[in-house]
Amino acid sequence: MKLIAFRFSLALLLSTILFPSTWANETVQSNSQQASVASPFLWENATVYFLLTDRFYQQSPATAHAYGRLQDGAPLRSFMGGNLAGITAKIKQGYFQKLGVNVIWLTPPVEQIHGATDEGSGKTYGFHGYWSADFTQVDAALGTSNDMRELVETAHAHGIRILLDVVLNHVGPATNVDPLWPAAWVRTEPVCTYKDIPSTVSCALVKGLPDIRTENNDNVDLPPALVAKWKAEGRYETEVQELDTFFKRTGYPRAPRYYLMKWHTDWIRKYGVDGFRADTVKHVEPDVWKEFKQVASSAYEEWKQQHPAQKLGNEPFYMTAEVYGYGLNQGLNFVMDGGSKINFFEHGFDSLINFGFKSDAKKDPDALFSSYSKKLQGELQHHSILNYISSHDDMQPFDVNRQSALEAGTKLLLSPGAAQIYYGDETARDIHVNGAEGDATLRSMMNWDELQNNVSRNGIDIQEVLTHWQKLGMFRHDHVAIGAGSHQKLSDHPYTFQRTYQDHGISDKVVVALNLPTNDVNTISVAGIFDNGQTLRDYYSGNTAVVIDGKVNFQSKSAIALIAQENRNQKDEKN
Repeated sequence: MKLIAFRFSLALLLSTILFPSTWANETVQSNSQQASVASPFLWENATVYFLLTDRFYQQSPATAHAYGRLQDGAPLRSFMGGNLAGITAKIKQGYFQKLGVNVIWLTPPVEQIHGATDEGSGKTYGFHGYWSADFTQVDAALGTSNDMRELVETAHAHGIRILLDVVLNHVGPATNVDPLWPAAWVRTEPVCTYKDIPSTVSCALVKGLPDIRTENNDNVDLPPALVAKWKAEGRYETEVQELDTFFKRTGYPRAPRYYLMKWHTDWIRKYGVDGFRADTVKHVEPDVWKEFKQVASSAYEEWKQQHPAQKLGNEPFYMTAEVYGYGLNQGLNFVMDGGSKINFFEHGFDSLINFGFKSDAKKDPDALFSSYSKKLQGELQHHSILNYISSHDDMQPFDVNRQSALEAGTKLLLSPGAAQIYYGDETARDIHVNGAEGDATLRSMMNWDELQNNVSRNGIDIQEVLTHWQKLGMFRHDHVAIGAGSHQKLSDHPYTFQRTYQDHGISDKVVVALNLPTNDVNTISVAGIFDNGQTLRDYYSGNTAVVIDGKVNFQSKSAIALIAQENRNQKDEKN
């Protein structure tokens, strides 16, 4: 995460909507509105919902003033009241399942600095989760350890994995109430200049942000402020005993990075989180991440053995990396500042966040899909990427004005690779907030009121957008071929393609047609993919058809068709 607000131009993106809004007019039958927990899961095809807990939904009474924090931050820079219980409530309501989401990415829920910084745009609190003060417990503004436990257990019960955001690079800045960590733990200078690896790694990311000395192998004592805090809370002896056990078992020196590895992996042992999204990866020595993955994997296997009824599968612990600036076109090797190349896939990461997708999504669909499939089925085979159209600190998203929300959903959710939905992408949440500056405007409150009141904003029907994303998301959820399969174009007019997947004991194939005429019933060729006599379903309109002479006709006037063999369970439910 970049903690500095960037100046950016609000130059209007060409918002040519390639796909007519009539797509969202037809409803999917209720039995396909609920994504099946039993559907095969592959991280390569994951649909990840990324949210800022404080900005998503408030269920229990707000505790935004925890630790004496005030509501005196600059616009959208104070705690706003969203909490862990709110996420749990939305899981129970089926919000994520109807969207086809099978992974929720949480910003760090750890206790943040109590005070605020006061530079640039005004006071800023650590509502985002990246300014840690104590890695060992939940920030009281977000809830309690019981809230965290219930969240993970509820997610698992609904077939959803939890991806936890973790930070090894830095701790929270010093404020008038938060002391600076000891010099043996952190440095505040030099500030990174990005000329080479040392000036990217052994430096403070921005002025005033304490950089953890992850290269240090010397034993260091606990920060005095943390000791005093734990003693005041009556848990000092317990925390120290756990640390003693960890260091004795591993043989690691009591160096800063190993304390953090212990504290972060405790969230696996205590709650059963299924993966980590690692923050500011290129600002930490690559070998540290490799060590970290080993510690995390061990903790995950330990948790699974102790909680066999709660685990969702037997796949190993998962880690995805925020290597700022990485794009799919770079393949396996990321070019670091100064020109050095690093293969982060060989340093503990199963996937990398794809910063290039927001630009690549401006291509026509086949150019986008074909190039991504070629790369993922070639140089990056057995590796993965995480695509996104908007994020919490990317000032140049694909659709900054939220005028192309249907196109954005189509391209994101049908592209090869894993998909990251940033909260509100699926509801065209407004990211132009009067008075908010820099990345704060990307972090507005989730627009539940607009959704509830069927609001249209700037000609965009919010409910129509959500329905469109739901149909695509559920199809993706139930068909691993979308994100993990091979892509092949079948026709230019209408643009039709197939995706096929055959591995890990899973066989899956789909056909998708885009840009269909909406003024007539369309006939779509599926010859060579599905056999005559097979019953297929269009998971966009909900209609079924039998293959005759290699073609299907779904009696639908939608501009899109999502075609696959009808699910056996759906047949039973219909009957």
